[in-house]
Amino acid sequence: MRRRILALASLILFTLPLLRAQEKEPQEDTPPGMTSPAPDTPAAASPVTPKPDPAKPDVKTPEVPAPEAKTPEVKMNDADMRAMTGMHNDGTAHAMRSMQDRQLNMGPHMKMTTLRDLKPGDQEKADAVVAGARRAAEKYADYKVALVDGFKIFLPNLPQKQYHFTNYRYAFEAAVSFNPEHPTSLLYEKHGDDYKLIGVMYTAPKNANWNELDQRIPLSIAQWHAHINMCIPPEDRRNEAWGRNAKFGLAGFITTRDECDAAGGKFMPQIFGWMVHVYPFEQKPEDVWSVGRQAHMD
Repeated sequence: MRRRILALASLILFTLPLLRAQEKEPQEDTPPGMTSPAPDTPAAASPVTPKPDPAKPDVKTPEVPAPEAKTPEVKMNDADMRAMTGMHNDGTAHAMRSMQDRQLNMGPHMKMTTLRDLKPGDQEKADAVVAGARRAAEKYADYKVALVDGFKIFLPNLPQKQYHFTNYRYAFEAAVSFNPEHPTSLLYEKHGDDYKLIGVMYTAPKNANWNELDQRIPLSIAQWHAHINMCIPPEDRRNEAWGRNAKFGLAGFITTRDECDAAGGKFMPQIFGWMVHVYPFEQKPEDVWSVGRQAHMD
């Protein structure tokens, strides 16, 4: 069912107004330990280094720091992770949560930021975001109030673990600035005919680099995610975007431009911007910033 939800969502998501706020082509920004998806146009290929003009003095190329080493994948079972992440909110707990988050396999259609070292002021900044998220969410415990205030349910008739109530005005605002009290989406669980508020989602432009994401919410605390390598099916093959052997969409096995071109689809290196979920009513930091939950894995 989760694969079908992702596939159906992928066919609809790219048509939403949210894309207008992020239609600028992403900059080449390869974060530590990650490989950027292929650029969307041939013009974005790696440039050829020009030969120096003999009539002009050589200009020294700025030194670029080497990327951080990729953290090895750590295998732990769920019981071990939950037990260890219940420690006090100190460096040990942070290290345990780092291992928990990095061991998750997000698949070929999702990329995530990796956790950085905790810097002075990071925790206080993240706590302020959680406080803002809680203030924003408390107003919408009744989902009907959210609807009145302009939030719209995404795919209301499709069964989902988390329903996104999206405010497109806030989505456009998030393309240029960050306001913890203006989340792009409210997250609800459905219980019968009612919705229970569980968290919020923030967004950032898809061309934002990791330092810019860190300015919004420290990457030592939160992990942002983005949906990548999507092949939109041609009109007459949309039925191949769901099911166990889906070929297109975010649940499909096509992950490269060449495969997508050969199948007659349209390849999108990344759809939408960066996203991060916050569950401000949880008590433990690892639950407030749960990566597994934001990936709809639990």
